[in-house]
Amino acid sequence: MSKLVFDIETVGEDWESLDQTTQEALTRWIKREAESEAEYQVSLAAVKDGLGFSPLTGQIVAIGVLDCEKNKGAVYFQAPGTSLTESEEDGIKFKPATEREMLEQFWQGARQYQEFISFNGRAFDAPFLMVRSAIHGIRPSKDLMSNRYLGSQRYDCKHIDLMDQLSFYGAARRKGSLHLWSRAFSIKSPKADGISGDDVKRLFSEKKFLDIARYNVGDLAATRQLYEQWEKYLRF
Repeated sequence: MSKLVFDIETVGEDWESLDQTTQEALTRWIKREAESEAEYQVSLAAVKDGLGFSPLTGQIVAIGVLDCEKNKGAVYFQAPGTSLTESEEDGIKFKPATEREMLEQFWQGARQYQEFISFNGRAFDAPFLMVRSAIHGIRPSKDLMSNRYLGSQRYDCKHIDLMDQLSFYGAARRKGSLHLWSRAFSIKSPKADGISGDDVKRLFSEKKFLDIARYNVGDLAATRQLYEQWEKYLRF
């Protein structure tokens, strides 16, 4: 069975570029629940920082894929206003593209795989990919959200979300981040080189697009190694 690890990086829209109606829709609840101006400002900052977590107010700036058997992959990444061209490092191709082009290439490549591996992909990556595709008028070639439970998923499209599997579908009290699971299994954390997902927005604004792409590679590598441990010891 062909297996593909996937991961995305996203950024939110600029708050000031949003129309007043949209700003009010996003802040209505904090205006209602905040007990002071200071509390309101803290919540408002969180809303602004969290725009990249929704496909309604954010966009994908990098999509990484890694073939488990071949140990080769690609990162499609946005690099607007630059002259960056395709390059390759350690079996990973770095391909500048628009969001629409990234999505088209992802779904085209996905056709040849039967098993898709992610970490927290059912709660974030997969729905983000599918909704942003629909917004661009692109129909996904695989239904990565078909069923949460592996035993009920189609043979030609199994989505193994390692957060689901390692927390036994939420039965474990604490699910743990990719960093914590990597640490527990002695896997190099994607944060080991000093970049985390919280830095993506800043790096994008600074036009450090390759830094984002390379960080994405770290996520792919850690997810693949974690999958191998799960498959060897916990898959039934």
